[in-house]
Amino acid sequence: MPLVEVTYASSVPEPVLRELGSVLPHLVSLAVECPEEPYDGDLQPGDVEIRFRELGPLDRSGLPVVIEIRSKWFASRAADRQERVDVLHEGIRAATGLDEFGVYLSLPVAAWAQGD
Repeated sequence: MPLVEVTYASSVPEPVLRELGSVLPHLVSLAVECPEEPYDGDLQPGDVEIRFRELGPLDRSGLPVVIEIRSKWFASRAADRQERVDVLHEGIRAATGLDEFGVYLSLPVAAWAQGD
C-alpha cells in the first residue's frame, strides 16, 4: 500500500491538483507493482493513500510540485527503482501536462495493517 504525499506551490492550479489526485492511484500502483504485491487494476479503499500539502511560508523548494511515494521494500522493487520512478514521472507528465515537478520513491522496510 503506497503512501503518497504531494507538496505543491500556491501557483499550481487546482484543476491540475485534482487531475493528479485522479491519476496518481493507478500510475503509482503500476510503478510499484511487483510479484509480492501484484496490481490487478482494481483499486480498493486503502490501496493508495494520497495527501496534498501546500508549501508554507518557511518551506524551501525548487520545484512547484514534489510527489513523494513510500512503498514497502521488496528486492524486486528495489532492483529497478530508478526505472520505475522514471516511467512514473513520464506517466504523470503525460496525464497532467506538468513540466516542472519531481518524484521521489522511497522503499522502507515496513509493515501495514488495515481494518475492513
